[in-house]
Amino acid sequence: MIDLYPSIDLLDGGVVRLRQGDYAARIDYHNDPVATAVDFADQGATWVHVVDLDAARFGTAVNRDVIVEIADALAGRASVQTGGGVRTMADVEAYAAGGIARVVIGSAAVRTPELVADAAGVMPVAVGLDHRDGEIVIHGWTEGADLSLFDALGRHPEATTFVVTDIATDGMLDGPDLRGLADVVHAAPVPVIASGGVGSLDDVRALAALGDLGGIITGRALYEGRFTVAEALAALEP
Repeated sequence: MIDLYPSIDLLDGGVVRLRQGDYAARIDYHNDPVATAVDFADQGATWVHVVDLDAARFGTAVNRDVIVEIADALAGRASVQTGGGVRTMADVEAYAAGGIARVVIGSAAVRTPELVADAAGVMPVAVGLDHRDGEIVIHGWTEGADLSLFDALGRHPEATTFVVTDIATDGMLDGPDLRGLADVVHAAPVPVIASGGVGSLDDVRALAALGDLGGIITGRALYEGRFTVAEALAALEP
């Protein structure tokens, strides 16, 4: 069964969503991310995806304490996958010590790919591949990396999974790029977690129908009542 990753994006201490990665186009939802995570677990989520948007943009782990608090609150019930501004082994080790199950390395995987190999010796690592029209972007989606998505898929043999975010669809609720994702899933050497565009249970079912997808990240659709975690999990059942 495909894993569902309800998403908690942290900015200025609150839970937000960005439209197409634009920090000026934020939507504020909640001021209690721990309670949000617990609610997801109460509905049956076995994973929660947490992103430190402040760290992704500025490189300092502004929300690390909150993320560790989320992991503590979910211990024994759900695992936490987190990313955003993970750029050094000190960042990785701090999250490992804080009970995080998997760390997502994005910009640093492009700039210092050896970090992925080093981090994989400490804890499971996902490589975050955020792309705009098939080209990788980094540093909070503000800078091009001169690297194609498909070239990036072959660069990190130590990764346990890839988190692939289509910026054009992220936070828009208009549906994911199913054809593009199918190509990515086919090309990737490890499971792919898809992020971006999920706006309905039909989108969840369509992603599940791709086959071999490792997981689905969804955020705004949950916060705006398009469906619940429990409903999404039911839609993913074979």
